Amino acid sequence: MKAYLGLYTARLEMPWVRSLKEKRALVKPTIERLRARFPVSAARLAGQDEHGWEVVGFSLIGYDSVWVETVLRQAAEFIEAQAEYRVTEASWSIEEVSLEDLLPAWA
Repeated sequence: MKAYLGLYTARLEMPWVRSLKEKRALVKPTIERLRARFPVSAARLAGQDEHGWEVVGFSLIGYDSVWVETVLRQAAEFIEAQAEYRVTEASWSIEEVSLEDLLPAWA
């Protein structure tokens, strides 16, 4: 049986931010809204201790490649449409994975 794993990462630039607390107040609510709106697992990946930028990412898995791509694109558009920051770099991919390799033999 096959499944499809979608992965998205983006570098968010906020050069006007003066403190880590201010940056967190911009990024954290966006991640929370993303999780609430889409069936994804999302996280702050890098730059948490840096002023002005951060890398965020999200992933999802499903058995229908069209569904995975649709959700991935919609969630990416959501991230890129926010006014609190600029997305300066982004990448996404969809990989086919074998469920037999992921699940225990008894599943």
